[in-house]
Amino acid sequence: MRAVDCVERVDLGEVPYEDAVRDMADWVARRRAGEIPDRLALLSHPPVITYGSRTPPAELPAGLTVPLVPVDRGGQATYHGPGQLIGYLVLNLRERGPGDIVRRVVNGLIAACADLGFETVRRDTPPGAQSLVGVWTPDGRKLVSIGMRIRGGVTSHGFALNITSDLVEFTRFVACGLPGVAMTSLAELAAEQGRPAPAEREVRDAVARALGAR
Repeated sequence: MRAVDCVERVDLGEVPYEDAVRDMADWVARRRAGEIPDRLALLSHPPVITYGSRTPPAELPAGLTVPLVPVDRGGQATYHGPGQLIGYLVLNLRERGPGDIVRRVVNGLIAACADLGFETVRRDTPPGAQSLVGVWTPDGRKLVSIGMRIRGGVTSHGFALNITSDLVEFTRFVACGLPGVAMTSLAELAAEQGRPAPAEREVRDAVARALGAR
């Protein structure tokens, strides 16, 4: 997003998913009422698999190794857990003017990854195909999942960026509605480059800068 689109940065630690959703609903109501500015909350969750209303039951794990939670955002099933940076965006789009907010978020995250030394790309979704919204490596691995909701001109939910995530968890179900999708992490990409993974604080700062949050 443009630097002029100032967003309030809120840094949190590990927050249970249900608590975060409750807090986010309050932020949305307060943003709609003009009581708070646009906000980017950065946090993590204990292990949980979230899924939307359009997720086929067959795409969910057969064994409940982690909690399953239905959500009201876009996108299909995904895993959240330690080592992953969650970003929840509460933005008043009526004040920001026209534009594809999801694409702006994707482009911002691509810029953040570049700032950290990683090349990533956006992929277009073919007509009638499962959504490819997110941030990908050039060789087709998915690094960031994105699922947002817009109601009354205000956004909620956001993105999940894998830093040191346990990628095995993504193989226990159909991640993002894409059978066979290969998920990756900054730790995996850094190891391929022969360097350490960036620290979470470094990733948070890069993401906040790219999304105009401070």
